[in-house]
Amino acid sequence: MFAYVGGYTTADRDGRGNGINVFRIDPTSGGWTHVQHVGGLENPSLFTLTRDGSRLYSVHGARTLVSAFAVDRQTGRLNLLNQAECGGVNPVDSALDPTERFLVVANYGSGSVAVLPVAADGRLEPIGQLVVLEGTPGPDPKEQSSSHPHAVLFDPSGAFVVVPDKGLDRTFVFRFGSGRLSPIGSAGSAAGAGPRHAVFHPSLPVLYVNNELDSTVTVFTLDSGVLVERQVIATRPAGYTGPNTASEIAASSCGRFVYVSNRGHDSIVQFLVSPGSGLLSYAGHVPAGGTVPRFFAIAPDGRHLYAANQGSDSITAFRIDLAAGSLTPIGLRIEVGSPSAISFVTPS
Repeated sequence: MFAYVGGYTTADRDGRGNGINVFRIDPTSGGWTHVQHVGGLENPSLFTLTRDGSRLYSVHGARTLVSAFAVDRQTGRLNLLNQAECGGVNPVDSALDPTERFLVVANYGSGSVAVLPVAADGRLEPIGQLVVLEGTPGPDPKEQSSSHPHAVLFDPSGAFVVVPDKGLDRTFVFRFGSGRLSPIGSAGSAAGAGPRHAVFHPSLPVLYVNNELDSTVTVFTLDSGVLVERQVIATRPAGYTGPNTASEIAASSCGRFVYVSNRGHDSIVQFLVSPGSGLLSYAGHVPAGGTVPRFFAIAPDGRHLYAANQGSDSITAFRIDLAAGSLTPIGLRIEVGSPSAISFVTPS
């Protein structure tokens, strides 16, 4: 298996990274071996892969670009295809539509969502649509001065696009067809919650949105494009009163567990998922193995979780108990500057 690691490189983002680094993960020992360094890139901060792993798309934090790469699935190496303007400032996330002919990009800094057509060879074409998100900013004058879409994802059917907006305390829903976004509506979160990232349950019509600013997860049901709030649950353990912001969220492929990373408490929290309803209950947490775990990713086999500790320039590895969902550190630490993205490709 190959691992692709990106992160922040520029001084304005307190970056200590050097671009994208490619590693081969040994299937027996679990050790990481460096394969390639792709330099000359500013803040390659989050990735999107095609289903077959042959193309990788990277947003560039605090910039105005998205890059397209071809992936050699035998060697793991990347080849830059092209770069395209994303129509806004600070693109933070992207998602491919089911046909993989369009890439949807969330522009955090300018409060917009862009649709970029994708050519047959994987190259990005000029913007086909740009949607500006509108609403009333939340109460935090620093973090919520305007719209700040922080993620973009398709629902399992591929018919709807969900966009959590940290600045407006809302999660927007669009219908997607023929390469265009059509607004349906939005669901509000508590004032000052700051919706950040989101994940769908693999089999239930349930959406989990982690709220950055108040360290909670909101559980929604999605029916015909309409979000209905069902639950709000804290990501901070009981008794912890220190500063904290929630960052990443993921669900296990079996649908029985949801995980969230905390920055400040510097932990990975595990929730149990109630069968049928999709509601969450707190199950425990483990230290992230470093500071500021901005991101984490579950390996394709579902047996390992890797935390990108931006503040301590490291990736740490955990074994996932498939029955209980609990995390156990395995003592593996990969040194890499300001990591914020990890994606996996299985060799062909």
